[in-house]
Amino acid sequence: MEEYRRTNTTVSLINYHFVFCPRYRRKIFLDDKIEQRFKEMVHEICESLKIKVVALECDKDHAHLFLNALPTLSPANIMAKIKGVTSKQLREEFPHLQHLPSLWTRSYFVSTAGNVSSQTIKRYVEQQKTRG
Repeated sequence: MEEYRRTNTTVSLINYHFVFCPRYRRKIFLDDKIEQRFKEMVHEICESLKIKVVALECDKDHAHLFLNALPTLSPANIMAKIKGVTSKQLREEFPHLQHLPSLWTRSYFVSTAGNVSSQTIKRYVEQQKTRG
């Protein structure tokens, strides 16, 4: 059974699966340094927002995130923070990305994963990377 998260006023189990892409479907994650740095940043951002990263995988032109969040954050808030910070920082740190007005498209996919176990989702997200 999944771990419920408790605060002074809530008990919750909210799992989101996000998928989003770089602008023009650029294959930015073929560069291991960019992928590694992106993952570090996502972990830092999530830690600051008290979001648990259950799984995080990048395929050449998109990222899959499976996150466990508290009810105070909407999916839109989470995406705005992750995309905003990573876009700015990756473009500062990797000169060949600087010319892009923003790194990500404005759209994203999100679904709630309800009571599906974290292990099931983790396996699913990790398998996405191996698909050609």
